Amino acid sequence: MPISIRLPDDVEVRLKNLAALTGRSKTFYVTEAVLEHLDDLEDLYLAERELEAIRAGKSELVSLEEMMKRYGMEG
Repeated sequence: MPISIRLPDDVEVRLKNLAALTGRSKTFYVTEAVLEHLDDLEDLYLAERELEAIRAGKSELVSLEEMMKRYGMEG
């Protein structure tokens, strides 16, 4: 899916230089950056949602000790 983004001039220069130095396209590097950070953003969103559920009493809390017992990881 094609999209358009406007980058600050200094970022555009850095991206253009990197592409020229490596022989890869600017699109390659933008795609790589999005993919790398998308995982982080998804994890953050899920963690925030779970924290809200915990604070609202809608999610069960389990101690580390209990979790280790459940999965046979007792030390």
